[in-house]
Formats: sequence, structure tokens, C-alpha cells
Amino acid sequence: MPKNKGKGGKNRKRGKNEADDEKRELIFKEDGQEYAQVQRMLGNGRCEAMCIDGTKRLCHIRGKMHKKVWIAAGDIVLVGLRDYQDDKADVILKYMSDEARLLKAYGELPDNTRLNEGIVGDLDVDDENLIDDYVEFEDEDIDRI
Repeated sequence: MPKNKGKGGKNRKRGKNEADDEKRELIFKEDGQEYAQVQRMLGNGRCEAMCIDGTKRLCHIRGKMHKKVWIAAGDIVLVGLRDYQDDKADVILKYMSDEARLLKAYGELPDNTRLNEGIVGDLDVDDENLIDDYVEFEDEDIDRI
């Protein structure tokens, strides 16, 4: 058998979860940047996000965040816009849930933005108008089945 010459295995590459609980300074958008909400993950370090300006963009997750910061559908991110491609952007920063609530409180995000939800659906649907899809069976019906 060959001698192990490496410095460890897969667990070494994972590293330590440093500064996860630490509070960081809230970063606001600058020129050439926009807030966006991830609609779906596409794989290969890409996602589809709806920007606050109303444009749906294909976003690329930068290498510094790749496999370190996990992004899911519904997350609020800061994207860097491209001068030469308006339909593509680069994910610069993922906001934690408390930071996203602060952005909404400061008026940076519009009021119709939904936070803390996994899958982003239509923003105008009211939950009160949904029809129950449950069918109730009685004991006699179950016995016949």
C-alpha cells in the first residue's frame, strides 16, 4: 500500500466554522450593485435571482463564497451588476436573516419582499384565498377501499 503523504483528508478541507456567530457591520449597496432575492439554485455555482429593480438575472457565486457560504432559495444577496451584460450579475454577499430584516426596516428593501421563506413564489398571492385540497373519508368509505 502507498504511504500517505498528504496533510489529511476531506475533513481538513472543510476547516473550522470561524466567525459564524460574530456580528458584522451591515453593508449597503453602492454604485453598480443591487439587492436581490434568490429564486432558485441552478448548480455549478449559479443561481437565478430577482433583483429589487425588477430584473431577473442569472447570478454567479464568486469563488470566495463557493463552498463556504451556502445560498438557498429565498435568501437576500448583494449582487454586482455587469457593465457589459445586463442579464447577468455576480453574488458579492449573502445577508443573514437578521441583516435582511434590518435592510427592510431601513427602507433599502421594498415592503413586498418576503423574508425567511424557502421558495419564492408570486408576491401577490394571499394565503387566505387558498383552497383546501384535503378529502375527508368516513369509516365506511375506508372499509370499502
